[in-house]
Amino acid sequence: MTGEAGTTGATGWRLAIRHTSTYRYEREVVASYNEVRITPLTTGGQVTIDTRLEVTPRARPRTYRDYWGTLVHTFDIHQPHRELVVVGTSLVETPAPDGAAPRSPSTWADLGRPDVVDGNYEYLHPTEVTGTVGNLDEVAAGLRADAPTPRDAVDLVSDWVRGVLVYEKGTTSVRTTATDAWTAGRGVCQDFVHLALALLRAMGIPARYASGYFHPRPDADPGETVHGESHAWAEAWTGGWQPFDPTNDVPVAERHVLVARGRDYRDVTPLKGIISGAPSATPDVLVELTRQQ
Repeated sequence: MTGEAGTTGATGWRLAIRHTSTYRYEREVVASYNEVRITPLTTGGQVTIDTRLEVTPRARPRTYRDYWGTLVHTFDIHQPHRELVVVGTSLVETPAPDGAAPRSPSTWADLGRPDVVDGNYEYLHPTEVTGTVGNLDEVAAGLRADAPTPRDAVDLVSDWVRGVLVYEKGTTSVRTTATDAWTAGRGVCQDFVHLALALLRAMGIPARYASGYFHPRPDADPGETVHGESHAWAEAWTGGWQPFDPTNDVPVAERHVLVARGRDYRDVTPLKGIISGAPSATPDVLVELTRQQ
């Protein structure tokens, strides 16, 4: 999503979401196995009222929760096909912005406790795309030195990332690392988040990748449908999980719909699979968001 800031409303929203992915193959695919992560979660502040997944050619999806708590649909297709269409529809109630301070704010000493380090092991260690190299470690050290508390560090990191990256589509890929995005000075939401995660983890702050949808219109009228995309933001542990959006610089609230969490983008990929009989294809993706109230 583009980095468009705006004033949020005072109450939560009800959002209808339709996410369509269409794959067109050069040759017939004779068999495929697929995983889909596009169903919004029900959390402490977000409620998924209704959801449905439709697949063409027809398949019967199975569901499970992955290690990170995301709802995953899986399905096999064993008939030849040149096109695969996956449509997910959901109705979600999102929370109103919360202006209160986060509960149990931590100190730097708190982050060094064995229970915190052990309990957040996966969110403290770098991944292939969120590692820090050379000068980026120095940036993390400097930001930490300027932050009286971990919560202050999260704010500094978010501001710093927006200051060094320009939002620009087509300049990076899902394999682009945080360091590569920083060097290039541009990227999309996943690059903003990967860079923020790299810095926070280098400081010793547990941080995780969050994905879902973001409604770009804070003043959207009920019944109005807009086109959007999958979106990414981050969550940092500062005594409790604190979400923040380094791309848009707006509260993670009524316009955000949470679908998945993980260490980086690879843990939350919306649709991935294995096919036999044809080269892989890049899907055409259409996301429609409708504010209902």
